[in-house]
Amino acid sequence: MAAVSTDTCGPAELSVRERVPPLLTDLYQFTMAYAYWRTGRHREPAVFELFFRDNPFGGGFSVFAGLHDCQLFLRSFRFTDRVSDMEEAGFTAYSAVSHQGAICDVEFLRSVLPPATDPAFFQFLRGLDCSGVTLRSVPEGTVVFARVPLMEVAGPLAVVQLLETSLLCLVNFASLVCSNAARFRLAAGPRRKLLEMGLRRAQGPDGGLTASRYSYIGGFDLTSNVQAGFLYGIPVAGTMAHSYVTSFTSLEEVWPQTLAVAGGNPDPVDVISLTKGWLTRVCELLSAAPGKIREGELAAFLSYAIAYPENFLPVIDSYSVACSGLLNFCAVALVLCELGYQPVGVRLDSGDLCRQSVDVRRVFRLCSEHFSVAAFHSLVIVGTNNISEQSMMELNKKENEIDTVGVGTHLVTCTKQPSLGCVYKVTSLIQLY
Repeated sequence: MAAVSTDTCGPAELSVRERVPPLLTDLYQFTMAYAYWRTGRHREPAVFELFFRDNPFGGGFSVFAGLHDCQLFLRSFRFTDRVSDMEEAGFTAYSAVSHQGAICDVEFLRSVLPPATDPAFFQFLRGLDCSGVTLRSVPEGTVVFARVPLMEVAGPLAVVQLLETSLLCLVNFASLVCSNAARFRLAAGPRRKLLEMGLRRAQGPDGGLTASRYSYIGGFDLTSNVQAGFLYGIPVAGTMAHSYVTSFTSLEEVWPQTLAVAGGNPDPVDVISLTKGWLTRVCELLSAAPGKIREGELAAFLSYAIAYPENFLPVIDSYSVACSGLLNFCAVALVLCELGYQPVGVRLDSGDLCRQSVDVRRVFRLCSEHFSVAAFHSLVIVGTNNISEQSMMELNKKENEIDTVGVGTHLVTCTKQPSLGCVYKVTSLIQLY
């Protein structure tokens, strides 16, 4: 894969206090908490359990995820009473200011709860935290089943009631997408690498980050999401888009037109003439018609190879795989090999991926044997094209040479089932009076 990185120099976490503040909940949690407070029941010990009723995707299991975020949420849970509190809690200047000016949690609640709400209730909220809350849970990444508690939350009744919506929000999608990723991994088998590439189709930025993070926990190897790599240390990878290929029209657009030998003579070599020579030899080997080859595609491949000679993995179906893309790739890859570099492989993004991958691998083997280039034996074939769990299973039933599969929409949006349906139910109450 081009440009694989495992750099983890980024912050370990976004501010959970900013992503999931206490106000990220339903209004009725506050009205119930107020009613408990009014009746003097707010300190009663209570226990809630979080679970789901049916296994997702019509399967027999789920994978529990979201625990780490829940722990961070509980540790940072408190209501802000001043703008300075918000800044200390990790809010940016922008997020701490609404269109009405500076406003804090408690003052906003005062504006939305009924006017008859006792002012002392807001004083009660100012002092709330989760120091009296106990969380018991199965480990993150555990295979779990319907109607078996995932988490048990115990503490003062008003506090654990206020936690309901936020905990469900943190667990529901994380567990769903993690379970979906695990199903893709089972369908793909242990040999094939899986690349998550669904950010552009995700339900918003936070949904995209959550999907990337928990797809990795669920069994994916790589993500195209750079921010997820930065925040969570997930290996990132990518190839190139069709737009890059189609933006070139001729070899005259390639610049620079030279490349130095890897680890050798620093004097640059004219790669245009080298590429033309190799393309002629490839066409002769494969009995291909040079007139059908797209020069713009060749220019795109060559310019990218000059920029990234050790990470060359282009998409080869912008025009025709057999008549243009594969031939152009082989020519450029052979130039790289001659200069001491190792090309990575190709991506197929349309048509019959299985058949094309077999044809591509056959050509790689022919080139390797005919031109005595061992590097062509290890070239990677990546398959992408609206891959679903079903198409992944069908792919395994056919002969194919695909090493890595990129999955987007059907993974991150969980198209087969939009929600896990976790619930948060009270299981124990102890009256103090």
